[in-house]
Amino acid sequence: MNFEIRTDIYPGSVVPKNAAENADGEQFLNRSFFLTDGVMLSQIKEISGIDGSTLQNWVKRGWIGNTVNKKYSKNQLARILIINMLRDTMHLEEIDYLLKYVNGTINWEEDDIIPEARLYAYICRIIDGSAEQGISSMEKLHEYISASVCDYAETVPGARERLQNALGVIISAYFASLAKEKTRGLFLELRKRAEKETEERARMMSGMVIPQRMKSDASFPGNK
Repeated sequence: MNFEIRTDIYPGSVVPKNAAENADGEQFLNRSFFLTDGVMLSQIKEISGIDGSTLQNWVKRGWIGNTVNKKYSKNQLARILIINMLRDTMHLEEIDYLLKYVNGTINWEEDDIIPEARLYAYICRIIDGSAEQGISSMEKLHEYISASVCDYAETVPGARERLQNALGVIISAYFASLAKEKTRGLFLELRKRAEKETEERARMMSGMVIPQRMKSDASFPGNK
């Protein structure tokens, strides 16, 4: 993980942190629901940067849960942001399995070990802390995850371990997406530089004057 951890925007969103006064993950979600119990599809699009057809497809496939009066809850927004931050490095079916591993059936809260909004808050806390502390190994990351969820109260036996396991996958996938983005940037830079060098060589070759061949061999020693 020897690369810069991006902390200038909220994971899974297009919202810069300075636009929300650098609020933490929980505060960021709360701001989106100030004086309202739900947000519309258009607001979800503005926050996440996801197009409407993609969001509607996720709803149809049962990944978001049922809306109330076409409004999305805080937990649904958090779930959308989590899916969005993971989909660059994980298949959607894998993300769906991961979220079910944490919270079971989408529309039945009784089997949840943690609300998605709080899960998202933990994700933000761990990402920000990893950047501040310069965590550079998976061992240190897992230790930090364990310390970050110390305030979590188990709803059922084994819930803490399940939460930590899921967070390990989520944060690792996030770091993988950063590495992928960095690799892509390096490749594009390499290709741009190589194309420029090729153009320069072609220009040099086209401008070169090739000396005419001697008309006779008379100038060579011994031919006179």
